[in-house]
Amino acid sequence: MKKTETKSTVLLQHHLKTLKLPTMLAEHEKVAARCATDNMDHLAFLLQLCELELIDRERRAADRRLKSACFPNHKTLDAFDFKAQPSLNKVLITELMRGEYIDKRENILLVGNSGTGKTHVATALGIAACGHGRRVRFFQVTELITQLMEAREERVLMRLRKQLSKLDLLILDELGYVPASKVGSELLFDVISTAYERNSLIVTTNLPFENWTEVLSSERLTGATLDRLTHRCHILEASGESYRLRDAKRRKRPVRSSQSETKTK
Repeated sequence: MKKTETKSTVLLQHHLKTLKLPTMLAEHEKVAARCATDNMDHLAFLLQLCELELIDRERRAADRRLKSACFPNHKTLDAFDFKAQPSLNKVLITELMRGEYIDKRENILLVGNSGTGKTHVATALGIAACGHGRRVRFFQVTELITQLMEAREERVLMRLRKQLSKLDLLILDELGYVPASKVGSELLFDVISTAYERNSLIVTTNLPFENWTEVLSSERLTGATLDRLTHRCHILEASGESYRLRDAKRRKRPVRSSQSETKTK
């Protein structure tokens, strides 16, 4: 009997490996012992194993989605200080975190000065989308344009475009910080145009819309780009002073006061 049990155990482990069920392989003995102690039948044992495998599989898939998204930092909405940035619509952003805008193929534009939390919010929305099972990719605009131009030179542009078209959400960060060349602007427009009503885009920019020609090289291209981005779109405006600048000023204040006390003495 002991030999039969050993043989069965070895065969079971082999089958679980072959079927690529690593959590079942790791947990089956512990779950079997627990079910025996609790006098649970074989169906309950199998159910518990399947639940563990599904939970762990979703966790691994979520980790892969986060890794593939290439976020610069892990930023969540819980860590965002809406009191310091009251101009941003907290109710709307909280609603957008549910991800229904992706089902509707809607876009999000985050407009405001540098350091006002646009990238933080965009990243938090992207991480939430990953958690909902969406395929997400984060790019700085200059990074994406560079990759597009390199792919064009190496004759693999179609491959890159196909990869981007498979995304549920594409995040384009910092549009407006560096002017693009004519070719770069056209390649970026091609990505935005391809995504139109097929995928969702989140774009952060420090430029008001009327100044986008400074980046996209021509009024015609700027008009066509804005037409596609704003057709079905949520626009979030972040006004006020930069977080980083405000924090730097706050850190300097105690130093100044201590210095004045020293002079007084």
